[in-house]
Amino acid sequence: MAPQHFSAPPCAESPVPRPTPGSGVVHDNTRHTNRYTVVGNHLAQHRELTLVAIGLAVHIQSLPAGARIGIKCLTARFPESEARIASALRELEAAGYLERTRQRLPNGRVITRTVSHNQPGAGPAPARPALRPTPAPAPEPPNAPTAPAPPPTPKPPLPAPAAEDPARLSTAVALLAGLRREDPRLLLTELEIKRLAPAVSAWLERDVPPDAVHRALTVRFPDDPRHPAAILAHRLTTQLPPPLPARQATLRPAPLQTCETCDRAFRSPAPGHCRGCRPDLKEAA
Repeated sequence: MAPQHFSAPPCAESPVPRPTPGSGVVHDNTRHTNRYTVVGNHLAQHRELTLVAIGLAVHIQSLPAGARIGIKCLTARFPESEARIASALRELEAAGYLERTRQRLPNGRVITRTVSHNQPGAGPAPARPALRPTPAPAPEPPNAPTAPAPPPTPKPPLPAPAAEDPARLSTAVALLAGLRREDPRLLLTELEIKRLAPAVSAWLERDVPPDAVHRALTVRFPDDPRHPAAILAHRLTTQLPPPLPARQATLRPAPLQTCETCDRAFRSPAPGHCRGCRPDLKEAA
């Protein structure tokens, strides 16, 4: 019996050659044992969906039940804009991968129910919890005349000065442009200043000092204004003060004069004779 040589190396297994394509991608796959999601090629290789929609569908299918997939949540998670994510959700809804319905809860709140289908049309949709049906609106009586909607109230135009004054308009432009020095929220564009300057000039024309105009525009300004120019335009229009009344001329008495004949004092615009010594009055008497 021949002796056994245990120190001899075992026979090496011949490697199984992998098919290598002439060009294109080569897959080096590792089997997942946890934290993985099965995605069908009908989604991964969809011919009509955009890459954003395909990637968003894969992300949604990987989430646990109850996860929030609103546009705000997805925008905070990914770098895409709200418009692109909203468009991708509409693509998935049209292709059958998403189903969104609006339902009313027992407390009256309206919510959006979203169902993700990993294979559209493969089976019935999952059962939803029973909710109180939305009551149908009461039918209108036949031939009931409907009152026409009131026309929208037109906005009053911005004030305008009665006469053009380049110096006054220049003061108005400087006043508006300088608002941002004290309050960064009142940063106005050049076009906004050009539109509001005539209204400020109308205030100045009515003898309102520039500091009073500045105070009327900035006092109790909102903390977070979305449209500062619109707020200023509203204040310039609704708080426009009336013109000052015309000043009445003060009537002063004529100065005292000394009569050239009798030395009496009398009031007259010019020197001469008093009423008792005037020749014309004596002849008339």
